[in-house]
Amino acid sequence: MLAEYSAFRLSSILEQGDGMLGSSDAMATIAVKDLTTAGEFYESKVGLKNLESEEGQVLVYQSGNSKVLVYVSQFAGTNKATAATWVVDDVDDEVRALKGKGVAFEHYDMPDVRHEGDVHVFGEHRNAWFKDPDGNILSIASK
Repeated sequence: MLAEYSAFRLSSILEQGDGMLGSSDAMATIAVKDLTTAGEFYESKVGLKNLESEEGQVLVYQSGNSKVLVYVSQFAGTNKATAATWVVDDVDDEVRALKGKGVAFEHYDMPDVRHEGDVHVFGEHRNAWFKDPDGNILSIASK
């Protein structure tokens, strides 16, 4: 079902331009086990706006100028890398807001990185990671 949906969306994107994807918006696709649980997380904790979708097993969210597609998959939560990153003005403010909604943050040990609370600091760059209910790794990064 997702393959058909993705193929439809990809073909409509390609029809909009000269076939080059560099001028098209990218859409994060995140696999989950349960749409109800995922919907509660992405709407009430992360603050994404649900765009009404005609697909039964898909949720589509607006996030800035991009979209996030959340779909049901038996492989939900198996990705051990970051699934989506939001680039924000103030990582610390976003971390505080998400923690206020009960989101827990991950702490990773990496070379040349120091931690300021839940924020990883790489020189001028600030980053924080958290997981959705299925274990998908999500990130907030400084501009």
